[in-house]
Amino acid sequence: MIEDTVRDKDNINSNEILGRILFPGREIQKKVKELGNKITVDYKNRELVVICILRGAVIFLTDLIRHIELPLSIDFMSISSYGFNMPDTGVVKITKDLDENIEGKHVLIVEDIIDTGLTISYLIRNLKAREPASIEICALIDRAVRRIAIFKIKYCAFKIEEKYVVGYGLDYKQKYRNLESIYELRTDTVKKDIESLKSALNI
Repeated sequence: MIEDTVRDKDNINSNEILGRILFPGREIQKKVKELGNKITVDYKNRELVVICILRGAVIFLTDLIRHIELPLSIDFMSISSYGFNMPDTGVVKITKDLDENIEGKHVLIVEDIIDTGLTISYLIRNLKAREPASIEICALIDRAVRRIAIFKIKYCAFKIEEKYVVGYGLDYKQKYRNLESIYELRTDTVKKDIESLKSALNI
């Protein structure tokens, strides 16, 4: 495990960006397998459609479905970005919609990280209008400290407090998604970006 995390850092030369490791790669894989096994039991004899929210959830999705021992279909949605690790506002623009009809099917939304919940709440309302049999959420990370909207996350790998994270699909300025582990961003890096954002918004 130590060798894996050192390889992550050394190969990308990211010591000025990455802080401590929050969730090592092996721990992530163990959790993903547990979720896959549970989903397999819960959705037995049901027509399951797994919907991945692009781009951050792709790596989580590909590992997760390998542990779901059921016939299933996958589809993708993409929504407008709101910036690195920043709280979502609920103002959503769908830039890629589903290709598949979900009416009468059991939908599982796969997300990388859920913050305020405003965006996912919008997506749930949007998908419910298409009359699926059910909708549930599977999140890699729940950052409930920022929660505004109220809903249930049925499957969740990890919970964090007010931290800025990167790796395993989560990005910092569209980079570092390919890290095997999940890292906390260095505090000085985060402060610089927040100050830049405030300056751009005249806050």
